[in-house]
Amino acid sequence: MSAVANIGTLIVKSPSIRGGRPRISGTGVTVQWIVGWYRLGLRAEEIADQFGHLTLAQVSAALAYYHANRDEIDAAIAAEETNAARLEWESASLARPDV
Repeated sequence: MSAVANIGTLIVKSPSIRGGRPRISGTGVTVQWIVGWYRLGLRAEEIADQFGHLTLAQVSAALAYYHANRDEIDAAIAAEETNAARLEWESASLARPDV
């Protein structure tokens, strides 16, 4: 008989790990990473296969966390996208010689 998992312990936040973003307990894999794969059209089983060390239960917990806290995760993703775009623009600006 397999052990019963307390799904409430599968997602954690630690200020010193991944900037406090929600992640799968015992890993550095954030809910945001899982959502990224999910938005690309992968099913939970496929995401677990991609990571290899994650179980289907862990991926499902991350997706459940996302659906229960969509505003929080979507805002974090949007902020990261904005920051990435800004860094890309700044990098391109530095690469151009002054005219």
